[in-house]
Amino acid sequence: MEAYCVKCKQKREMKDAKQVSMKNGKKATTGACPVCGTKMFKIGG
Repeated sequence: MEAYCVKCKQKREMKDAKQVSMKNGKKATTGACPVCGTKMFKIGG
């Protein structure tokens, strides 16, 4: 899944992407940037 990396300031493909559920019950995806290793987060399925 593609998400925006705040550190690189570019959209990149997430590494180790996992589906998570937020407190309000909505789905989200979390992972890491393959270039710099910063955590990435994308709201939505």
